Amino acid sequence: MFDRLQAVEDRYERLNELLSDPDIVNNPTKLREYSKEQSDIQETVQVYREYKDIKSQLQDAKAMLGEKLDADMREMVKEEVSELEDKMEELEAKLKILLIPKDPNDDKNVIMEIRGAAGGDEAALFAGDLYRMYSRFAEAQGWKVELMEATTTGVGGFKEIIFMVNGRGAYSKFKFENGAHRVQRVPETESGGRIHTSTATVACLPEAEEVEIQLHDKDIRFDTFASSGAGGQSVNTTMSAVRLTHLPTGIVVSIQDEKSQHKNRDKAMKVLRARVYDKFQREAQAEYDQVRKSAVGTGDRSERIRTYNFPQNRVTDHRIGLTIQKLDQILQGKLDEIIDALIMEDQSSRLEEASNE
Repeated sequence: MFDRLQAVEDRYERLNELLSDPDIVNNPTKLREYSKEQSDIQETVQVYREYKDIKSQLQDAKAMLGEKLDADMREMVKEEVSELEDKMEELEAKLKILLIPKDPNDDKNVIMEIRGAAGGDEAALFAGDLYRMYSRFAEAQGWKVELMEATTTGVGGFKEIIFMVNGRGAYSKFKFENGAHRVQRVPETESGGRIHTSTATVACLPEAEEVEIQLHDKDIRFDTFASSGAGGQSVNTTMSAVRLTHLPTGIVVSIQDEKSQHKNRDKAMKVLRARVYDKFQREAQAEYDQVRKSAVGTGDRSERIRTYNFPQNRVTDHRIGLTIQKLDQILQGKLDEIIDALIMEDQSSRLEEASNE
């Protein structure tokens, strides 16, 4: 492990030199590439340097114990040795996690797609609850939520809603939300007070940059049509709605949220690029999973991952067996306890995989 850490520190120093090289400074592509690589390993280097400093202090403290000391001084040094050993153990555990290969998508923005599934109007209402929950969580992180497209229902929910969360690390927090979310509650329209079970599906796609996914014009069919639904005077009068079809994969994206055809096309391209990128990623992951199955992963979208039980104010994440009696707070966007537990489980699983290799 320490050979790897030393190699990372050496690479960090080399990147410092490269980022001062005029040829690199004048090359935007290389400058961005090396800056990102340095940023990705900076925390590992900082923790490793702290570890080496603590190790040096510990060696000095242990050496003092071999000298002639009075009782009080010896006790002080023993206490310092104990504290330094605890700190070293803590830093070593942190370094093991930092050496786990990082998901290259973790720092990206995320495109979220929520759809009402089983349960009709109640499922659509639940989709709206999930959208508000995620929006509040994102805002608490200081991230920006941008609505891409929404298809509403008469009762006020969403048949489908697509939105982007812009913020460094957004995908790393949201990627475990992929899957089917189940709600158990008494619908407002239910006079008998019976508990209904409904579901909504969530898909989380990392925003793909143009350099990662090249979408060629010849592979995309571009159609326009009149907007429908809420939207003011422009509805059904201008051909502002946009439909993009990626011919090689058959993926279709329709956006009509904006009154401007140009803005709708820009949004549609972002969603299309993310969906195509996600398709290729999932195909590659499926091949990998034939060899090794992650305990948490990013979730199969057909898999029921979480249940929200209103009568008991309870949320259960079925993948890690976590149950929290704080449904009211979680729906207000206080998702940290669940997300942190999922990240920790994923890290533990990958750490165990790495130690077995």
